[in-house]
Amino acid sequence: MKDLQHYMRPGLLQLAALPPLSLYVHLPWCLKKCPYCDFNSHELRADGAQTLHPAASLAAPVPTAEVPEQRYIDALMADLEAALPLVWGRTVHSIFIGGGTPSLFSPQAIDRLIGDIRARLRLEPDCEITMEANPGTFEKDRFRAYRGAGVTRLSVGVQSFNDAHLKALGRVHDSAQAMAAVEEAAQSFDTFNLDIMYALPGQTLEKQAQDMRQALALAPPHISIYHLTIEPNTYFAKFPPQVPEEDTAYAMLDQITEMTAAAGLARYEVSAYAKPGHRCFHNVNYWQFGDYLGIGAGAHSKLSFAHRVVRQVRLREPRLYMEKALAGNAIAQETEVSRADLPFEFMLNALRLREGFKLHDFTDKTGLPFTAIQKGLDEAERKGLIERDFVHVKPTERGFDFLNDLQSLFLAD
Repeated sequence: MKDLQHYMRPGLLQLAALPPLSLYVHLPWCLKKCPYCDFNSHELRADGAQTLHPAASLAAPVPTAEVPEQRYIDALMADLEAALPLVWGRTVHSIFIGGGTPSLFSPQAIDRLIGDIRARLRLEPDCEITMEANPGTFEKDRFRAYRGAGVTRLSVGVQSFNDAHLKALGRVHDSAQAMAAVEEAAQSFDTFNLDIMYALPGQTLEKQAQDMRQALALAPPHISIYHLTIEPNTYFAKFPPQVPEEDTAYAMLDQITEMTAAAGLARYEVSAYAKPGHRCFHNVNYWQFGDYLGIGAGAHSKLSFAHRVVRQVRLREPRLYMEKALAGNAIAQETEVSRADLPFEFMLNALRLREGFKLHDFTDKTGLPFTAIQKGLDEAERKGLIERDFVHVKPTERGFDFLNDLQSLFLAD
């Protein structure tokens, strides 16, 4: 990692103040690699090999090894300590523990992790601490133990309540386990999220409605909705399943939005629905072009300084990451965001929010004048994709439906 003077040297940008800072912690192991997953997740195997090979997800189960919890947390703390000079004096507003499957880590390990972070960073008194958990990796009272360890918000990766769809997605849990996990999350946490996917292999509009009825019956205060997409380098990319046609997928999304609204959940972001007071601050900070320090295998960071915005990526492979982090060098790649790319990077995120953004936020968080996005805004307004006044810009219904088209208007020439 370069020394602090390198980041503080004069440059082309002039940021008046630094945006809110979040911390992302990546725990990379899973019981099994799902055939649609392109995240940096690695199967735990009894032979000690962690594999990224997607076909392994559909092979016969291999007895899993123990997660190397303590060594990995040692590496995370070494990684964090090496990065501290870059965020010195800044307060952390949210922490997100993602994966992989973080709930493979014991409550005792999560307790140590959060305690070690608190010892090194200044956290907001009401700092939101989210952890991802999967129904196939919990037993009774485990979620309550995570709450005791300091987690304030659980994100449960249900994906579906239909056993046939869960099997098609390669999930390790069934619908009964999913419901038990959500009920336990509701008892243990004041706020929690359900991840639900749609446009699944063999899914009809009615089956999708059944999924949503079941999800909403459990009264989650937040739901994240994801269209199943076939990503490169996944098992599904090699062996594509039969998924619903595009028109059906659009109808499913309309149905989801109607059903969530009727249940009191407002769509505040393209894929996020929440009851009042239950928005995910961590994700909102991403979308508002806030800063985040990412530690852990393959984690990404976006950090602002007075005259530049920098992105970093940690080493992906867990064993190599642990070795290098413990030696003080976990960074695989670091780039300065170019002045030409900043408008698109900001708009790519901000236009995902139903409420859009304030024009002064663009200037504050990019250090660029408003004129840098003037041409794109004029074109977007002409096409009916945004509405704006002298203070505020937000996507129209049409802009929300054709978000990629809207975002692309701000690509660098």
